[in-house]
Amino acid sequence: MAVTAFQDFSLADRDHDWDGAAAEKRVRAWADAEDEPNERYRDAHVWYDAEKKQNFTAYKLLITDVVDGRLKVVPRGLMAAGNVMQGGRGGVDLPQNDIDRVKSHLAKYYDKLGETAPWDD
Repeated sequence: MAVTAFQDFSLADRDHDWDGAAAEKRVRAWADAEDEPNERYRDAHVWYDAEKKQNFTAYKLLITDVVDGRLKVVPRGLMAAGNVMQGGRGGVDLPQNDIDRVKSHLAKYYDKLGETAPWDD
């Protein structure tokens, strides 16, 4: 199990739409990961199961999308991930010892937005 390294991606505009399924397709194409995940694809997510890293289903918490040809964190995607970490939409099944690291990763982007992560309120 692994939390991806913080990449300090640029932020998309706050009002940029978020469609996770469409973002997934664009990220796969951008990363040239149509057949199997690779490092670029991994970095677009916050968490992945390192033991199953060859499977797309091992990757969770996509917060990025391809915007103007570049990978950017989409604020609405970030907030959706934050909501899931708070138990929204049924929560996310992660190892207990990774949860604080995932929250820390997400909190860095909340800070870039000038906002406080929901678990820090």
